[in-house]
Amino acid sequence: MDADSIAVWMLAQIYTEACVYQDDVVDHLVKAKREDLLTTNADGNQVIGKGVLAAFRKLTPDIVVWVKPDRYWRFRVAEDEPGRDARG
Repeated sequence: MDADSIAVWMLAQIYTEACVYQDDVVDHLVKAKREDLLTTNADGNQVIGKGVLAAFRKLTPDIVVWVKPDRYWRFRVAEDEPGRDARG
């Protein structure tokens, strides 16, 4: 399991569940004993590491957006503004 395979898993989750939460990805990596793919944010919480995020961005450059308030990714819809971030 590497960053690329996690990115593929994340995209598969979006296809089956309509979204994938950051916390679910973190839990998946912890259970798989791949905490080396995580990092710690300023608040002391484990979050997805830059390598996984880069692989996911490369895999989904224009089709997925990040919903920051709820910390999840979902497919882009027509109402979304340009860019990677969405309002909800």
